[in-house]
Amino acid sequence: MSIWTQSKEDNQPAFRKLYSIELVRKTNLAHKLAWWCGGLFLLVVLSTLLPWTQNFSSKGKITSLNPEDRPQTIHSTIAGRIEKWYVSEGQQVKKGDTIIRLSEVKEKYFDPNLLQRTDQQISSKQEALKANESKAKALNKQLNAIASGLEYSLNKARNKVIQAQLKVQSDSMDLVAIGIDNQIAKDQYQRQEKLYNQGLKSLTELEQRKLKLQESTAKLLSAENKLNSSKNELSNSTIELSSLQAEYQDKMAKAESELNSTMAYIYNSEAEISKMSNEYSNLKIRNTYYYITAAQDGFVVKALKQGIGETIKEGESVVSIIPLNPDLAVELYVNPMDLPLIKIGSEVRLQFDGWPALVFSGWPDAGFGTFGGEIAVIDNIDTHGKYRILVVPHKNRDPWPKQLRIGTGAYGWAMLNDVPIYYEIWRQLNGFPPDYMDDHSQTQEIPKQKNDNSQE
Repeated sequence: MSIWTQSKEDNQPAFRKLYSIELVRKTNLAHKLAWWCGGLFLLVVLSTLLPWTQNFSSKGKITSLNPEDRPQTIHSTIAGRIEKWYVSEGQQVKKGDTIIRLSEVKEKYFDPNLLQRTDQQISSKQEALKANESKAKALNKQLNAIASGLEYSLNKARNKVIQAQLKVQSDSMDLVAIGIDNQIAKDQYQRQEKLYNQGLKSLTELEQRKLKLQESTAKLLSAENKLNSSKNELSNSTIELSSLQAEYQDKMAKAESELNSTMAYIYNSEAEISKMSNEYSNLKIRNTYYYITAAQDGFVVKALKQGIGETIKEGESVVSIIPLNPDLAVELYVNPMDLPLIKIGSEVRLQFDGWPALVFSGWPDAGFGTFGGEIAVIDNIDTHGKYRILVVPHKNRDPWPKQLRIGTGAYGWAMLNDVPIYYEIWRQLNGFPPDYMDDHSQTQEIPKQKNDNSQE
């Protein structure tokens, strides 16, 4: 029977029951696989023509846009010992609420009435200053009186010298007149004596002339003595004038010395009062530092010092506080190669830890669970080889979840140009930055215009 005959049982050709023939007939599976592979390849090629949104991603965390809204630690301005806590961790506080009360640990400030005693010292010093100021005024008056007395005494002494000089002149003139009279009396006596010897005059007349001569000689001696006395008075007046100047200069020097000492004490008292007033103000301000208060509204995050009776140093951290309603922002870091592609206001897509999301970085509209943002700050200096940017919520996108907290992790994609997928694959394989030919074209137009102007 021929192998081409059909079997009666299955009504099939007999050659199909042969195994080798069956294997030859199954070669059409390769054709199907080839068609499938070709179709898939064509599908992949066609898919590379689809649009793709260029982006670069970065890992970051949530922070605040304003420095005052970021978590902060409250420090103690002075050294002290913790006496009482007024808050607990997680408690909401308002600005000015007391957190801790401290007590003094420095022996210089142990006196509870130190502020009052310092004020009393300042008052006493001020009274002493007023007394010395009055003394200085009295010394100034004394100096003025001495100067006036000196001028008066000098005028009086000068007048006395002038009077003595005039008296000397007068006595000198009297002496000259009496000397002339004495000479005349001598001449008359001599002539009378000659006449007496000749017998022409009597002895009585001679004796009368002798008496007149003796009287004239006595007047001459008296005039000489009077002139010498006047000269002595002139010398004494001159000496008294000189001694008077020296005496008053000594008095004025003593008064000025005492005045200078008083003024030095006044200046020293003013310096001490200023120093004590400064110390008083410092003590007054220090008393306010015994109570550590909240700088702004917020929540107490963690107490960095525990218990009561523990001592703390100046500037040491006491408690950590996070502001109540901070302006949230996402802190991302960008590679230097991608930095020229972003600017203030560029759009960013964000994914937050704890919020499930389906992300298609090249097709941002196809995913869900991500939130929109825009770049608000770009740092001008790198941090560990990358530049920091701050992203705030986008005004025209869905708001960020209210449950977000500072420190929550975030993942962001900065949206750039729309390009075909094949171009993006080629760029990624070659390690090129995203396309920024628009910036290059703008920079190339400027020299072209300059060349045109130069040709004109």
